[in-house]
Amino acid sequence: MKQLIIIGAGGMGRTLNDMARESTGYGTEYEIKGFIDDNLSALDGYKNYPPMLGTIQDYVPAPDEVFVCSIGGVARKKCMEQIMGKGGKFLTMIHKTARIGTNVQVGEGTIVGAFTTLGADVKVGKYNLIQSYTVIGHDSRIGDWNRIDTHVTLVGGTIVENETVIYSSAMINHNVTIENNARVAACSFVIRKVKSGTTVVGNPAKVLM
Repeated sequence: MKQLIIIGAGGMGRTLNDMARESTGYGTEYEIKGFIDDNLSALDGYKNYPPMLGTIQDYVPAPDEVFVCSIGGVARKKCMEQIMGKGGKFLTMIHKTARIGTNVQVGEGTIVGAFTTLGADVKVGKYNLIQSYTVIGHDSRIGDWNRIDTHVTLVGGTIVENETVIYSSAMINHNVTIENNARVAACSFVIRKVKSGTTVVGNPAKVLM
């Protein structure tokens, strides 16, 4: 049985602890060992959680351990690469309530939240965070290292490249591409390509100047 370690013991880390217990494989393929966080006091005052095991910087993965990362923003990839550089592997975590369609592919280290839908023939790359109640329509393509927040809708055929952030309740229209390192603001309706490195906002979404 694999031992799961959660990177980051803040609010999202505590949420991932709950989600891990509700995801496919819990109790049969993995159990939760604890948290690592550079703030060793992050769990002070909170009850009923697994222990703090050490700092991210100093932690050395064991062969039977796997990881998930709760940290967001630009620090997410850096923290994960610290662990990967020491041989750590990341768990693909899919909540039991997620609806996974025919021929769907989900890459290593991706997290799929509660009541999320991945439609037929969707392909999702590595190390993505796809939060609860999001819908990714048929034939969509998601690259690596993306963060897709709760209640997002990607209509069929959408392409999301790499290292993007799509904030809560955004809607991406049919066959639209979100290029590398782009940002889509919350509640935006995107009807055309979002170019690399830009941020769009509004309905219809426009580049934030």
